[in-house]
Amino acid sequence: MKYEGYIRRQLSQVEEFEKLEQHALPADLDYSGIQGLRLEAREKLAAVRPVNLGQASRISGVSPADMGALMIYLEKIK
Repeated sequence: MKYEGYIRRQLSQVEEFEKLEQHALPADLDYSGIQGLRLEAREKLAAVRPVNLGQASRISGVSPADMGALMIYLEKIK
């Protein structure tokens, strides 16, 4: 009972992370053309070339705001 709220929050984070892992990124994605990405994030994403959003979110230098901009861009190009 004491930790129930923490456990629920952690479980929802795990579910969100699994969704990100399933969302693949195009191999030829040009990160320099995505508005809203900071310069550091563009450079890191271009250097690492992550295969999915989960991997991109774990890159040092890629902030949650950068991830939001990336997800919005991916929705637009669908």
